[in-house]
Order: sequence, then C-alpha cells, then structure tokens
Amino acid sequence: MDIKILHIDSNHPLLWNQLQNAGFINHSDFTSSKEEIESKIQDYQGIVIRSRFKIDKAFLDKATNLQFIARVGAGLESIDCEYAESKNITLIAAPEGNRNAVAEHTLGMILSLFNKLNEADREIRSGHWNRESNRGHELDGKTVGIIGYGNMGKSFAKKLRGFDAEVLCYDIQANVGDSNAKQVSLQEFQEKVDVVSLHIPWTSETDKMVDADFINGFAKSFWIVNTSRGKNIVTADLVAAMESGKIFGAGLDVLEYEKLSFETLFHDKNTPEAFQYLLKAKNVILSPHIAGWTFESHERLAQVIVDKIKAKYSGQAKVAEPEKRATGIGGLFFKSKNPKELVAWYGKHLGLKTDDYGSTFWWKDNDGNDCSTQWSPFADDTVYFAPSEKQFMQNFRVNDLEGLLKKLSDEGVTIVGDMETYEYGKFGWVLDSEGNKIELWEPIDKAFQ
Repeated sequence: MDIKILHIDSNHPLLWNQLQNAGFINHSDFTSSKEEIESKIQDYQGIVIRSRFKIDKAFLDKATNLQFIARVGAGLESIDCEYAESKNITLIAAPEGNRNAVAEHTLGMILSLFNKLNEADREIRSGHWNRESNRGHELDGKTVGIIGYGNMGKSFAKKLRGFDAEVLCYDIQANVGDSNAKQVSLQEFQEKVDVVSLHIPWTSETDKMVDADFINGFAKSFWIVNTSRGKNIVTADLVAAMESGKIFGAGLDVLEYEKLSFETLFHDKNTPEAFQYLLKAKNVILSPHIAGWTFESHERLAQVIVDKIKAKYSGQAKVAEPEKRATGIGGLFFKSKNPKELVAWYGKHLGLKTDDYGSTFWWKDNDGNDCSTQWSPFADDTVYFAPSEKQFMQNFRVNDLEGLLKKLSDEGVTIVGDMETYEYGKFGWVLDSEGNKIELWEPIDKAFQ
C-alpha cells in the first residue's frame, strides 16, 4: 500500500529524503490556507507539521484516510489529541530531538542572569565600566527546582551534575525522580528552591499555572526560567513579583503573547504593558522561542520523526526483535563483616565451589553459550559501591556496553566513572532511580574456563 505524506511545514531535508528512500510518497504545501489543505487532506495517510495551524475536529473529520500526524517538535498542543486517537490516528512527536538543546539554553539563561552578562555587555558597549553593580551570584550552593520532569526536565538536571547545587523536581506523575533530581511535593519545592525552571507542556492544567498565588507560595525570593510554553506564566503577575522583589530575575524563551505557530509574537498591534516592562528590565533575558532551535536539534528532530514513521510501518519483524540491553544477572555483590569466613560457610554448608571472590555459577543461554553469574561478598568498608551507600550492588550482563552507556547517558541516566576493559570483559557503572549502583558487564565467558 502506498503511503502518501503531506508536509505542511518545511523541515530539515533529511526528513523528506529518508522518507522518500524508504518508499513513502512525499507532497508539500507550505503556503495554502488551512481550508485549502482540508479540501485535499483525504488523499493522505500522513501529515508532517510543526505548528502552522491547529489540527482540530473539523480538520480531522475531513482527513478520512489519515493514519498518523507527526509533529516535528516536543509538544502536541496544536492537535486535538483525544479526537485524533478516537479515530485511530497515531500521534508522533520528537521530544528526544531537542531536549539537549533546551537543557543547554536553560543553563545558559540561568548563568547569564546570575552573572548579569547581558547587562554588563550593553554597558561596556555604551562606554561604561561598572564592576560593583555587575557583581554576580554563583549557582553552587543554590537549590534548583524543575517543574515537569520529562525529557526536557531530565536533560536539564543532567546538565546540573557539574554544579554543587541541590536539584529538586516536581511533577504530577509519581516516581519520576532519579539520581539527578529528587522528586518532592509542591510544598517542599516552594519551601526550598532558589531557581525555578519550567519544562511542562501547555495544557488545561498548566495554563496560567504560574500566577500571583503560585508565586507568593514560595518561601524565598527566586529566579525563574521558562523554556516551555509562554501561556504557562501570567506575565502581569510575573512583572508584579519582579517589581516587589519576590522574583529576582527571569529568563524567558517563550511569551504569553506568542501565536500558536510560534513564528510571530502579538495577537494584535497593542504592546501589553507587562511586556513593555520586560523589554526595559535589566534582570530579564528574552529569546524568541529558540531553546530547542539549534542546528543540531534541527537535524535530530527530523531524524527522530523519520525513525518513528518508519517504525510504524516496519511490520512485526521489528517488534519480534527488541533491542537487547540487559541479558541476565551477571552477579550479586553485598557487604559483609567478614567476607572470607562467609565464603567458607557457604562452601561448607551449601557446597558452593568457592574462591577468593565468592562463587561462580555456570549456565547456558538460549543459544547454548556458556554463561556465568558471580556471587561475591565485599568488606563493610568497601568503596566499590560508591557513590551508593546501599549494602548491595547488582551486576547485569549486557550486549554492546559502549553503545548502551551512550544511550543511557542520552536518557539522563547517571554514569559512574569510565568504562574499563579486562581479559574477562568490559565493565561500566550507572545509578538507578533510587541511587543504587549497578555494574554492567559485557562478558567474555571463556576467560573463566
């Protein structure tokens, strides 16, 4: 079956080229009105869009043969998702594509605010050399709070690992915190944070979330950065808080006044009073919705969309061969008061074949290959489990350790140390979401024979 795709916005050329090479039929229309697109949308099985117009019920009712909508971006707020899903239309987004760009931009805004870089630059260009008035703050020792701990929030938290800062996150989903950010209640969040960074979608729950009541709920004055959606902040309330000193400064990549397409700013010709304040304020940094808009993310977003579209039509073969990561338990290590005596006890009473390290269990995988699992007690004062303070550490057998560590790093997982290679395999270490240290082992089992 031929799959015809209508591209409604321009994107990186690899998206078009790779889809074409994969056998999809590409058509483009970057200029027609929404109504003109609606008149022909029944001819297409797929749509690729950024944010040119809203895909609502009226549009979807005319898209009688539509199988997927791919948005080259992180959010899907321009699409009536519930109605699309009721019509069995697959929704595709690419938050993985620009999360690193957003994280770097967010960190850049915070450091610029703390060190008054923009204002100092303007003053020097105007002939003024003012050192004391441009004295800055350090991020070390501060508490950074992340609201929304998904792709963007996790990527930002990962960037903060090099700072001696406490990182907290608040999210409506439970158990999303990890070793990079501790998940807390909103009450604890508002009691402790010095910096607030928004990484939330624009929904009915987040619309105008940061208003006067929300801001005044914080125990301390704070800085705020918004790289999510402009309508998540009530700008007039933000300005009032800045005037009162409740908010020290703001980095705003998005604004309440943006149009849905994100390509233009105002809905009308009148410049809002609150925006006039932002334009003049020295403690405000503004950027035109470009946090996720790097050259690298432009390409990465397109690649993620291509991969997801191809995966949708790849048949069952791809499903039948899931990616191999952990393939089995490689070992169980735990702390002991006297490892040698304990090993001897297990050898005597359970008949384990023991050595100086514990015991090795041999087994065969589904292909008949010899495999081993290690059982090893460690001394109570071992530093091998660090930075975890737990009494145990697990070892998992994995395929392609080097590739897996890169993927885990991209997913925001904390990597401990560097990969090491020995005659019996490659080793790497990571922390799980509760701070447990895990040893990953790409084994060469014949080394034990």
